[in-house]
Amino acid sequence: MDFNYDVIVIGAGHAGCEAAAAAANLGSKTCLITMDMNKMGQMSCNPAVGGIAKGQIVREIDALGGYMGLITDQTAIQFRILNRSKGPAMWSPRAQCDRNKFIWAWREVLENTNNLHIWQDTVEEILVENGEVIGLRTQLDVTFHAKTIVLTAGTFLNGLMHVGKVQIPGGRMAEPASYKLTESIAKHGVQYDRMKTGTPVRIDGRSVDYSLMELQYGESDFHKFSFMNTGSRQLKQLQCWTCYTNEEVHAILEKGLPDSPLYNGQIQSIGPRYCPSIETKIVTFPEKIQHQLFLEPEGETTQELYLNGFSSSLPLDIQIAALKKVPAFRDLVIYRPGYAIEYDFFDPTQLKHSLESKVIKNLFFAGQVNGTTGYEEAGGQGLIAGINAHINCHGGTPFTLGRDEAYIGVLIDDLVTKGVDEPYRMFTSRAEYRILLRQDDADVRLTEKAYQLGLAKEDRYNLLKTKKEAINHIIDFTKNYSIKAALINDALETLGTTPLKQGCKLIDLINRPQITIENIAEHIPAFKRELDKISERKEEIIEAAEIQIKYQGYIDREKMIADKLARLESIKIKGKFDYNSLQSLSTEARQKLIKIDPETIAQASRIPGVSPSDINVLLVLCGR
Repeated sequence: MDFNYDVIVIGAGHAGCEAAAAAANLGSKTCLITMDMNKMGQMSCNPAVGGIAKGQIVREIDALGGYMGLITDQTAIQFRILNRSKGPAMWSPRAQCDRNKFIWAWREVLENTNNLHIWQDTVEEILVENGEVIGLRTQLDVTFHAKTIVLTAGTFLNGLMHVGKVQIPGGRMAEPASYKLTESIAKHGVQYDRMKTGTPVRIDGRSVDYSLMELQYGESDFHKFSFMNTGSRQLKQLQCWTCYTNEEVHAILEKGLPDSPLYNGQIQSIGPRYCPSIETKIVTFPEKIQHQLFLEPEGETTQELYLNGFSSSLPLDIQIAALKKVPAFRDLVIYRPGYAIEYDFFDPTQLKHSLESKVIKNLFFAGQVNGTTGYEEAGGQGLIAGINAHINCHGGTPFTLGRDEAYIGVLIDDLVTKGVDEPYRMFTSRAEYRILLRQDDADVRLTEKAYQLGLAKEDRYNLLKTKKEAINHIIDFTKNYSIKAALINDALETLGTTPLKQGCKLIDLINRPQITIENIAEHIPAFKRELDKISERKEEIIEAAEIQIKYQGYIDREKMIADKLARLESIKIKGKFDYNSLQSLSTEARQKLIKIDPETIAQASRIPGVSPSDINVLLVLCGR
């Protein structure tokens, strides 16, 4: 075997799989190194992909030619669109998946990707010469040479799990931790710290009284993650269930707090605010008498269930005793308890927007090693890191995404500009251009960029062109087709909206909240004939056209704001100033600007501690 590669990816989680596939598909000779080939793409926590803002990231990964969306669709056992009661900027796809089938679907993709080798081993050392990565050494004492390396080690770097006072070294339950690698990177000046996250108990479904829980069904319409023509869902569709904790549960949990690693000082590292453990919930919200729990199937045929909302590191006996006070779990049997895990991460402000290290050339970081949490955030970073690792090998301009182009752009800009003080999780509220970053138009925003790179192939690009042409045809028809009041008023009353006093264009009717393209088309034969000409993905195209029609004013306004701020993105300041000598800047601004060394005025304006007056100083010095 030849141990010389263009790109080596360390770790085959969600970031590593996307990074390796992207680099190999772009033409780089790539090697993916993983501890266990049977755990590639493992869902370490819940068996689900997507959710609020995360679903948008998965659609962006798909639009760019990544695989998470395709594999999720292939292995989904339930699919839903969240936030349907809100506007389309907030609609977020989410799917429950068969955990084991998800792994094997990823393995099938990776094993059949040209230019990609897989090596099962543990990396112990990064090899660096003159500030530039040249390779690595593994536990088997094999030396690999590489032009670029992408580190996607997840929670494995010096990983330590906690169940009450019991501490177990490892990167995941029953899987070993990775030692020495953090130290081999840190000795070159890369700063790191510790973080923690947790996972809930896994329940034997045969011990649950489902009659005491509420059913939560999935949806069976046209929505899915991938923009490709993947057909209908392949696996049996299952339901989830919901129930609640109660005061008896909380009383037992409170008794266990002195033995909780979170509260007795056993865990000192940074924990997640937005996905808190059950013990954190009862301490933070003492007035709440119940917390909602979601019981989710782990697969199409397994009895293993995931209890979403009950993440915990409390002692095993406390977890079981508390859960048995939930009526549906009175006869509870579990497969394993919840646990917390501590692991090393690297300060992401040490990265460029390409995710290349500022300290060690040609070394890229992606996923939880950057202080993020979530499969989707990891996959998005992995894709960008894999693309840029390839570019570093073969030449070209680094590939980055703006905050107005993708949630992935927001994610990476937040990481490298602001850093993290807790595990970073994406929310729609983090994006200032939510109406531009909808889940329905990720392909319109990103697929052409990926096609120019060579990552999105001809079939994907042709699907995009066909979709855009169909959407534009529908919108043009509604702008030009005139409606006579006498011919439509009966229909309007049937649809619960005010009759017309005079004729109007069809687009004006569709802008009414009670009217949709489909319900009005039933009363306008010419319009229905135009819609019937759409042979493929008809529902998706109609939905996209309707969103553009109804929200065009908001979209145009947000584009205008984005264009104004883009002027600041065009003012490059990297390397222009000795910030330490600029006494007109605040002390905090000087310190933060030295640390981050922003590329542009716009990035500088997003650094916490850099005030508008500091930005004005920099603009004056730039001659603006």
